[in-house]
Amino acid sequence: MTSGGYAVVTTAYFPPVEYFMAAAATGHLLIEDSESYVKQSYRNRCRIYACDGILSLTVPVSAPDGDRGIRSVRIDYSKPWLQQHERALVSAYRTSAFFEYYQDDIFAILDSRPRTLFELNTALTVRMLELLGLRCRVSFIGEYLQEYGPDVLDLRDAIHPKKTVPEMFRNRFKSYYQVFSEKFGFIPGLSALDLLFNEGPNALSFL
Repeated sequence: MTSGGYAVVTTAYFPPVEYFMAAAATGHLLIEDSESYVKQSYRNRCRIYACDGILSLTVPVSAPDGDRGIRSVRIDYSKPWLQQHERALVSAYRTSAFFEYYQDDIFAILDSRPRTLFELNTALTVRMLELLGLRCRVSFIGEYLQEYGPDVLDLRDAIHPKKTVPEMFRNRFKSYYQVFSEKFGFIPGLSALDLLFNEGPNALSFL
């Protein structure tokens, strides 16, 4: 990929590494904020490397009065997902080199209990950009556009948990130490938390 321009992405919960590769390449993430919520996507889920392999963490949500606009979708705190996710992250990464260093930064956002999914995801994405050491502008679209010109890196449909890692990123993944890699080998395309907790300040060199 060439640098410059911007990358269009959907909102995402603890976004995968590809989001931040795009951020590093373009220096500008344009987050879709005028779409309708889509189930079974990274909008409300992430994938981490647990003791049994890939583990998906999903945030339960609801659409008030049937409004499925992505900014309106609320987080359902009546379910114990928050405690479950924090316990899962501790279990998966407590032995990683940098988990204790970044844990408070990440958990502080979760514990602030943002009302909407979009608020939570935006706060997490901005914080992860900072922790990864990425200088990247973050903007919002403001209106839904089905297509962009050829000079725009449109990743809204390309990065999806049910799809393989997009070809444009596949050859750019460099393997790094992962806690359970001796059991299952290196797994690319996980949440960037995996890279951050395992590599710390050196994570930027993998993007």
